[in-house]
Amino acid sequence: MTITLYDCATAPSPRRARILLAEKGVAHETVQVDLRSGAQFDDAFRRINPQCTVPALQTEEGALLTDNAAIAAYLEALRPEPPLLGRTPLEKAQIASWNWRMEFEGLLAIAEALRNASPGMVNRALPGPRDYAQIPELAQRGLLRVQDFFAMLDARLEGREYIAGDGFSIADITAVVAVDFARVVKVKAGEQHPHLLRWRAAMARRPSMAL
Repeated sequence: MTITLYDCATAPSPRRARILLAEKGVAHETVQVDLRSGAQFDDAFRRINPQCTVPALQTEEGALLTDNAAIAAYLEALRPEPPLLGRTPLEKAQIASWNWRMEFEGLLAIAEALRNASPGMVNRALPGPRDYAQIPELAQRGLLRVQDFFAMLDARLEGREYIAGDGFSIADITAVVAVDFARVVKVKAGEQHPHLLRWRAAMARRPSMAL
């Protein structure tokens, strides 16, 4: 069975999966799910993924993986080279820790700021099949968290080529997506983030980052 990625070209979460697939060199088919038109709530997609979210990856075995953690674990096992989750026990632990920070302190903070303030996301403060009301105070907190995330990331990258360990990893993928996605809440790296700017310029030289 062919690997199939259920994707949305404009959304950050499936972009992580696209980059990972490209870095691993895994051939796959792509099905676009238009989140802006609400295609994730259509009966046809609900039958595929009742969580109404992307990415979703149908594996060679016919199983469906509905989050980036599962997709990364599957692709790393399927195609061990290049190793993006680490080789040694310590590398694996360090990469897992930094990838979690990129998610929690970066992507989730951006989502908190965006989903609790955007007029287009009224009652859509959280993804998934159920509606949740916006909380304006969370939008304000989220924006502060994003600014702190950029400062933390800049400090982390001083004298370093990569987020975790000595090589490119899934933590760098998640960080790139977070940094780029922050534009939706009008936060971007500036002259006060020289190390972050250098690292992002280096990441741009990887073909996968154009996806």
